[in-house]
Amino acid sequence: MTIRERIELQEKEYLSPYACLSMNSRGRDREEEQCDIRPVFQRDRDRILHSKSFRRLKDKTQVFLLPEGDHYRTRMTHTLEVSQNARTIAKALRLNEDLVEAISLGHDIGHTPFGHSGERILNEISPFGFKHNEQSVRTVELLEKEGQGLNLTYEVRDGILNHQTSDMPCTLEGKIVRLSDKIAYFHHDMDDAIRGGILTEDNVPDSISSVLGRTTGERLDTFIHDIVINSLGKDDIIMSEPVAQAMKELRMFMYDAVYKNPIAKREEERAKLLISNLYDYYLVHVERLPQEFINLIENGEPEEKVVCDHIAAMTDRYAVNKFEEIYIPKVWNG
Repeated sequence: MTIRERIELQEKEYLSPYACLSMNSRGRDREEEQCDIRPVFQRDRDRILHSKSFRRLKDKTQVFLLPEGDHYRTRMTHTLEVSQNARTIAKALRLNEDLVEAISLGHDIGHTPFGHSGERILNEISPFGFKHNEQSVRTVELLEKEGQGLNLTYEVRDGILNHQTSDMPCTLEGKIVRLSDKIAYFHHDMDDAIRGGILTEDNVPDSISSVLGRTTGERLDTFIHDIVINSLGKDDIIMSEPVAQAMKELRMFMYDAVYKNPIAKREEERAKLLISNLYDYYLVHVERLPQEFINLIENGEPEEKVVCDHIAAMTDRYAVNKFEEIYIPKVWNG
């Protein structure tokens, strides 16, 4: 018996009857030999962690575009906070931590530079539209490893796709990530907004604070405990009605106070101009795309979609540098 098989048996003996066991995975699109040490979801997590797309998350914006402070969140730190929240909940409910972590680490892997403003402009200008959850799946299925993809299991791809859609993930582990994503960005966006001087704790309505707590730490603790207590022993991941309602109110408050705040979004129009110009440029000059993207076009992928692939893969600073390289005149040293 291999180490992997022993781990799979331990999962079967210990995990909740509602957990998604590694041995019961629906498998991969391309069959491959099993690892003798790692179950399939652990292997998926490792593939995502070692991917180029994952490494680029460290230089992609979360909310504040190109922040100068050292402690503002990036797409990478957001991803790690989602993973930690999700693993805490999964462990308490005896669900599959490897699956939760793989989905968490991959859920934003296809996100654009400049946060959701980058996503919005690509969605507006591309005839195919653009959604970062779909792009994350496209990244792991096609774009990584120069067109080979990571060949992840069905359950991980399903969790990535459905972390922000009207459809629900097919596993409880995916549902945990879906909620953990919301909890993470409410938690850290509030923390960053307070650090940035956009709001204070006193600005949070009492109808929210009285239920969730009066600090970022208290709110995070309330969310996680509420999910665990209300989901324990059930074939679902749920919150109590008071906490769920307070989360909805918190979301509306954050949109008005932070996400639409002119201080936080003062660079957004410039980011939109930059991305739309890069899109127009590469659509006319597809031959100047990196070779891996040219190969996709030669294999039948639409040019508009591949240009979006290239732009979505950029970090904030790489996009700025490319824009300057293409559009800003250089000093002539002749």
